[in-house]
Amino acid sequence: MAVAAVEGVRFAYGDGVRALDGVSLSIRDGEHLALLGPSGSGKSTLLRALAGLVPHFHGGTFAGRVVVGGRDTREARPADLAGVVATVFQDPEDQAVLNRVTNEVAFGLENLATPPGEIWPRVEEALAAVGAEHLADRAVAELSGGELQRVALASALALRPRLLLLDEPTSQLDPDAADAFFDLVESLPCAVVVSEQRPARPLAHADRVVFVERGRVVLDAPREDALSWLAANRPAYVELPPELLCDVRGVAFSYGDRGVLAGAALQVRRGEIVALTGPNGAGKTTLAKIAAGLLRPDEGSVRHGRAALLVQDPGRHLVTERVLDEVALGADERRALRALRDVGLEWALERHPRDLSAGERERLALAAVLATEPELLVLDEPTRGVDPERKAELAALLRAHAPRRGTLVVTHDLVWARSLADRIVELSGIVAHA
Repeated sequence: MAVAAVEGVRFAYGDGVRALDGVSLSIRDGEHLALLGPSGSGKSTLLRALAGLVPHFHGGTFAGRVVVGGRDTREARPADLAGVVATVFQDPEDQAVLNRVTNEVAFGLENLATPPGEIWPRVEEALAAVGAEHLADRAVAELSGGELQRVALASALALRPRLLLLDEPTSQLDPDAADAFFDLVESLPCAVVVSEQRPARPLAHADRVVFVERGRVVLDAPREDALSWLAANRPAYVELPPELLCDVRGVAFSYGDRGVLAGAALQVRRGEIVALTGPNGAGKTTLAKIAAGLLRPDEGSVRHGRAALLVQDPGRHLVTERVLDEVALGADERRALRALRDVGLEWALERHPRDLSAGERERLALAAVLATEPELLVLDEPTRGVDPERKAELAALLRAHAPRRGTLVVTHDLVWARSLADRIVELSGIVAHA
């Protein structure tokens, strides 16, 4: 029996850009579907249509028909579908509304007029299902990104929906937690649609795969048939899991009698950009230096590939009298020239580094690190004192180079981090939380 049916749906947002262009598919009760496709292909819009947010919440032009739980979404608003469909968004902080975890998980049940005697047992059941019982009495504002993602999933599961929609659900989870998350999702009895930019895990657990491009469905097939099609037509989506380039486990570190880290863990894989955030004094720079092999921990284990660290205020550490020579210190001239082109300083080959502006010296130091072609690139506060245009350029550069290496970025700039990183790890106190 179909829990949802999408029939010839076309949708364009208010700016006129068409996000869906004649999409049709059906989802059976209990079916687990992986929704894949490049950025901007229409995946999130399709999830919003299944939740009724398109067309009711997001303004635009809608044509076609979506039926969820027997109700036409043109007539049934999102609130009317709450007992049938539940959604976990990419940014869980955007859907949190209450201060305490148990109240947050209970919120949807109360809105559905669930009998009071059922609410708290279902809250406890949902938190246990996602391994978050220990968070029950915590303040939502104190949770890490990964913890908040689990609470958001618990809030959805407490509703016992027939259809669960997950939009980038593991974006803030470390690899072990992401594996556990998909193991949990696989055991759920409801229908599940997962949209993910990192396809390996959803592909391993899905019954069926839908691939969308430019708002159109170009593949809708059972998993095994889909894997063959992807291998032949979109091989990047079925590559082997990325190599682990940094593995920090149970690390403790002290400066004399002052403890900085205790039980910290961190993993970075090839092709992945990880942002390391947290308050001043939390130990971010110390953990970054340990990850790069520049500090030896008092306890715990560290494994990493060939690493390079760009320190804070790197312009102070320039030592040569010519830009090209500075970058060629750790590499041959060919790689130095390529790195200077990458950061937009090919015009300055013969200049003295001290004649460059502060921002140009920052880019020069970055080029010197990139020229060494590290497997693990560690950047400590690379946007400090950088204007918005340069931030965007740096993000584009790091994303372009991401497939070659693992990248760890220490930053206080959460807006920039969210626009850049595949995953955010927060240092809270002296322990790292994904």
